[in-house]
Amino acid sequence: MCTGNICRSALAERLGRTFLDEVAGEDASQIRVVSAGTRAVVGSAMHPHSALVLRSLGAEAGQFRARQLDEHMVADADLTLTMTRVHRREVLERNPRALARTFTLREAADLLDRVADAPVEGGTLAARAGQLVKGMAAARSGRQSGPDDDVRDPMGHPIDVHYDVGTVIAENLLRLLRRIADAGSG
Repeated sequence: MCTGNICRSALAERLGRTFLDEVAGEDASQIRVVSAGTRAVVGSAMHPHSALVLRSLGAEAGQFRARQLDEHMVADADLTLTMTRVHRREVLERNPRALARTFTLREAADLLDRVADAPVEGGTLAARAGQLVKGMAAARSGRQSGPDDDVRDPMGHPIDVHYDVGTVIAENLLRLLRRIADAGSG
C-alpha cells in the first residue's frame, strides 16, 4: 500500500509475486499479492523509473494498472504492508480491526526478525503465513515505531532515488516473503 500505487506498492506487488512464484512453486498460488493506493492514480501504468528498477530486480511490470484502496481489500487481507506509518494509519481508519495484520514494510521485516525462532507448524502455506503474522502482531508491543519504518516516496525524484527505494523494498519484502515461503516447507 502506498499513495498513488504507481511506484512503491506497484513495485512491491510485482516483485513479490515473481519471487513467490520462483521460491514456492505450486504453493505460491495460496498467497495472493495485490497492491493499491490511498490516493491512487487509478488505471495508470507503473511509473517508468519504478518499472526500470523492477526489471533490474528480475521482475516485469507487465500490464500493471493502479488501483484505489477500498474497505474490502483491507477486510479480506491476511497481511497488509504499507510503505509509511501514514499509510498504515489510513488503512486502519478504514478498518480498525485490521491492526493485528497491518504493518509498514520495514516494521514487518523487523518484527519477523524478532519472531525468527518461533515455530510455524502444520497446515497450508497460507495458514503458516497466518501464524507468522500473529507472531509479528504479538511482538509489536515490544517495539517502538518511528521514521525509520517509512519507505521514501520516489515520485518527482531522479531515477537514482527510485533505485534506492527499490533496494529498500526488495531487501525488506524479500526477507519477509522468504520466511513465509520457508514456513511452507517446514
